[in-house]
Amino acid sequence: MKLIALVILPLSLFSAGSFAEEFVVSQKNKSFSEDKIIINVGDTVNFLNKDPFFHNIFSLSDEQYFDLGSYPKDESRSVVFDSPGTIEVECAIHSNMFLLIEVNKSADNK
Repeated sequence: MKLIALVILPLSLFSAGSFAEEFVVSQKNKSFSEDKIIINVGDTVNFLNKDPFFHNIFSLSDEQYFDLGSYPKDESRSVVFDSPGTIEVECAIHSNMFLLIEVNKSADNK
């Protein structure tokens, strides 16, 4: 029985829910490509600028504060989300840009 327990335990560590995922949210025509995305704690969101001008993506949300600074076309900046909750994301240059990121605790809630 000990052999079975040793085999099952390592396999459970590699289940599909244990890997962080990466998402891309682009900015085009002064808009985010999505209005809302749902991710899990540990996932990464890459913010890709596809406009011919700068964007400055940021969040003042208590759950995840970040400011990616200004960056030009075809550049991407990333954020790893480490706390569950609803994150409001905006652009400091274009006030009409708004994105909600729902960060869940586990892959079961996706």
